[in-house]
Amino acid sequence: MDSSFLLRDYRVVCFSGASMKLAFSVILFFVTYPMVAIAEEAACPQLEGNLQPGGLLWGTVAPTTAIVFEGIDVPTLPDGSFVLGLGRDAPSSVTLTVSVETDGVSISCDLDIAKREYRISRVEGVPQSTVTPPEEQLERIRKERQLVRAAKAQVIENQTFLRAVQAGLAWPAEGRISGVYGSQRFYNGKPGNPHYGVDIARPTGTPVLAPGPGVVTLAEPDLFYSGGTVILDHGYGLSSSFLHMSRVDVSVGDELRTGDPLGAIGATGRATGPHLDWRMYWADQRIDPALLALQHDDPSPHLIVASLIMTFVSAKPILLSSTMILLRFFHTLCYKRLAV
Repeated sequence: MDSSFLLRDYRVVCFSGASMKLAFSVILFFVTYPMVAIAEEAACPQLEGNLQPGGLLWGTVAPTTAIVFEGIDVPTLPDGSFVLGLGRDAPSSVTLTVSVETDGVSISCDLDIAKREYRISRVEGVPQSTVTPPEEQLERIRKERQLVRAAKAQVIENQTFLRAVQAGLAWPAEGRISGVYGSQRFYNGKPGNPHYGVDIARPTGTPVLAPGPGVVTLAEPDLFYSGGTVILDHGYGLSSSFLHMSRVDVSVGDELRTGDPLGAIGATGRATGPHLDWRMYWADQRIDPALLALQHDDPSPHLIVASLIMTFVSAKPILLSSTMILLRFFHTLCYKRLAV
């Protein structure tokens, strides 16, 4: 047999083998690279909600995915959806770590958090014993804090509750907003903790209603700082607290629907007047209820002025015609300004 033919055939075989390896490598690269990119994109979920301090976020991952947010294990629903909260002092950047349990792949997702400014709130006339508690009350305060922490630590896995919260919460009471989330508090001139809730001023006895469905995990008529207090767990680490109530009408374990009565507004605990302090938590993060609540409808300015004028002229029929002209003008002016 011609040796030159064997050599030539060997070269062809070698060249063909090298070509096959090269072609396979190229094909593998172009096939797997998009898959890796797609997997990474899918592992960093698209989040909805408020990406700011006090905000609540939600998203969806594959059901076999584990999520850790700033060192906190995030519970997920069976379909892979989840919620997470940002505290008042959340940094400008936070990290969400997503791990696929089946293959151990872990990806870090950095989130940029919007900056938020807070008010200064000075509250005068607070009982001094609640600003600087006497020694004999410290043990009571410690035990009550443990009680509250234990109630918040519960994780109720109820998808229906959480879906309702994502759709928006109702206000537990309607009235003047007398305090806002995040404001730095001074009590009788002394610096205190920031305010972590929304204050709704209404007369004592005004009903307090559940803003969303949940299970009652705390129902106490008289805590040292917060007075009549109820905690309503909405599921998967999310809960609402209602403070300073004059009456508590629920018990631990009660399952409530949106609009069910909780109790009544009061001025118990550290308070200077009747109001409801509504707070929300995700895990140990204090979030802003106003960011989740449906739009609070305060009376519009022109309706307030109209009410005052009508009250003034109610006993003076001779002024009625001119009053109606004035109201029509004021109504038109207000709506033109709102449209600008």
